[in-house]
Amino acid sequence: MSRIIAFDVNETLLDLAGLDPHFERVFGTTAARREWFGQVLQTAMTTTILGRYRDFSTIAGCALTQVAERRAITLTQKDRESIAGGMRSLPPHPDVAPALVRLRDAGLRLVALTNSPPQVAQAQLGHAELSGYFEEILSVDMAQCLKPAPEVYNTAARSLLATAQDMRLVAAHAWDVAGAMNAGWAGAFVARPGQVLDPLFEPPDIIGKDMDEVATAIIDRDVTTVT
Repeated sequence: MSRIIAFDVNETLLDLAGLDPHFERVFGTTAARREWFGQVLQTAMTTTILGRYRDFSTIAGCALTQVAERRAITLTQKDRESIAGGMRSLPPHPDVAPALVRLRDAGLRLVALTNSPPQVAQAQLGHAELSGYFEEILSVDMAQCLKPAPEVYNTAARSLLATAQDMRLVAAHAWDVAGAMNAGWAGAFVARPGQVLDPLFEPPDIIGKDMDEVATAIIDRDVTTVT
């Protein structure tokens, strides 16, 4: 059978640069957006290591508080709401929809797998007009832990009545690809600008500079042809 292809959402499918106008207004610089998302990931990793669960939106709000404190900025409720709203209305990267069309037309099953809470993930992919490509939009909420904990990938596979060997994760984050491969999945890395693989971990068998290259390699490797 062909593999089920799961996609990370934030940064892989959706462009976080869509938040830059909000961070420019609140912090006076778009650099604060990168600092914020780095803090989000750090806090998410810490909660995962400690065996605790906080949903990604809560973590994002706490990370925003930390960045504001570092920069001596007083956040208003309007500031918080504009950034949270921006997360729900991120634009897709331009290479995403054409690649999803190719993968779907090749007969592959496509799902999304995100750290975002279910309602946020639905809003994000709906706004980006990507929901229709996926048979399921899966959130880590079902596992009550965050990626890259193995429980996330194990729970996702089980929910699809699949084994780890049936699954491949596509992500622009080396830590997410490493987490999926640690759980027995195949991986595919999208080398978005600024994103590189971690040399500490085994690289996936698919690496592409954009989603088009990744889709081409997936179709070559993962589509079962019956003759």
